Amino acid sequence: RISFGQFTRRSPCLPLPMTDSVQVAVRLRPFIHAYEIDLKTREPLPHVTRVVTMEDKTTIIRDPETSKETQFTFDYSYDSFDSTSKSFASQETVWDDIGMSVLDRAWEGYNVTLFAYGQTGSGKSYSMTGGAGDDEGIMPRASREIFKRIDANTDDELTYRVEVSMCEVYMEKIHDLFNPSAGGKSGLKLREHPKIGVYIEGLNAKLVNGYSDIESWMEIGIGNRTKAATEMNADSSRAHTVLEVILTQQRLKEGSKKAQVKRSKINLVDLAGSERLGKTGAQGNTMKQGIAINQSLTNLGTVIMALAKNSELDKPKPVPYRNSKLTHLLKNSLGGNSKTIMIAALAPSNANYAETLGTLRYANRAKQIKNKAIVNEDESTKLINGLKAEIELLRAQLAGGVNGGGGGGGDGGG
Repeated sequence: RISFGQFTRRSPCLPLPMTDSVQVAVRLRPFIHAYEIDLKTREPLPHVTRVVTMEDKTTIIRDPETSKETQFTFDYSYDSFDSTSKSFASQETVWDDIGMSVLDRAWEGYNVTLFAYGQTGSGKSYSMTGGAGDDEGIMPRASREIFKRIDANTDDELTYRVEVSMCEVYMEKIHDLFNPSAGGKSGLKLREHPKIGVYIEGLNAKLVNGYSDIESWMEIGIGNRTKAATEMNADSSRAHTVLEVILTQQRLKEGSKKAQVKRSKINLVDLAGSERLGKTGAQGNTMKQGIAINQSLTNLGTVIMALAKNSELDKPKPVPYRNSKLTHLLKNSLGGNSKTIMIAALAPSNANYAETLGTLRYANRAKQIKNKAIVNEDESTKLINGLKAEIELLRAQLAGGVNGGGGGGGDGGG
C-alpha cells in the first residue's frame, strides 16, 4: 500500500533558470585589405605572413617576432582563410552551427543573443550581414528561416507574431535606425523593468508578415548606420548595431478563452570594431568616433572580466553594466536571462598580431560567463506547465513506489 503522505507537495512552480555558459566561436578571415595583399594580383605583400592557424576547436597564434605559440580552445573554430581548403568554413557552415542553434532556442521560448566582436576590418559584419546569395550572413538567413518555419506550421491552435526593431549605439547615444530622428539629439533612453529587464524606451518595433518585410526594414536600418572610411577598413561601422526580432507564439486550444503565450527576443549584435588610431589614420570626427568605440569596448571587457570572476565566486560582486550604454543594453545577454553566443572575428596577418591576441583573450574570458535563461511564458502558461510537470513527477513516483513493492507504513491487515 502506498501512502500519498510520502510525496513532498510542491507548489506549481515557475520554470527554474537554466544555467548556461556563453558559447564562443572564433572565425578567421582571409587576407583582403590593401595593407595585406596587392589588390590587383590578390597576392600577399612581401612583408605579410599568416600568424593564426586552426586545428579542430583549437586556435593557435604565433608571435611573429619570437615564434612563440599560444593556444586557445573554443566551442567553435572556423577557418575561413583559404576557400580551397577542405576545412574551409563558409557562410553556410557558420549558419548551420550557430544560426540554427539560435533559432532553435528561440522557438523553445528563450531569449537569445548572438554578437560579433573583433578589431575593425576583421570580418564581423561579413558574418552577421554578409553579402548576396551564398555570401548572406546570419541576420538575413535567420530572418528568412523564421518565416520558413512559420509557413510550415500545420497546427491550427498555434499562431505566430513577429516584430522587428533595429538600433545603433553611437557616441554613447542610442538611435532608432528605422527612425533616426526619434529621441532628438540626446537619443533614446534605456530603462530597466524587474520582469523584462533592460529595454529601449520609444524604440520602433515593426510588425512583419514575411521575409520581404524584414528585408526591407533591414535595408533601411543598414542604410542609416553611421559609417566612415579608415585606412584599416574602407567601410568601417562607427557604431554598435542591434537587430532585435521578437517572436510571439500563441496557442489557443479549442474551447478555451485564454491563450498560452511564449515570447522570445532574438538579439543579433554587430559591434563596431576596436581600433588603434595610429593604424586607422583617423582624424577629426572619425578619430572621436574611434575613441568612443574603444571606450565602450573597454567597458564591455571590464563587464566580461567581472562576470568571468563572478562565475568562480559563491557571492558574486556587482557588475558595472551602467558604465556605458552598450554594456547596459547587453545586461540581459551577459549574465542575464538569455542564451548567448559570441563570434570573435580574427585577422590573420602579422600586422594584426597584438589585436588578434587581444581578441582571443577577450573571447577566452567570455566563455566563462554563466547566464540564467528561462522560458518566457505568461503566468497562466507557466502555471499550466508547472502543473503538468508536477503531475508527471507524481506519476513517476507512484510507478516507482508500486514497482518497488511498498513505501507506506502498513497496518498488517488486508
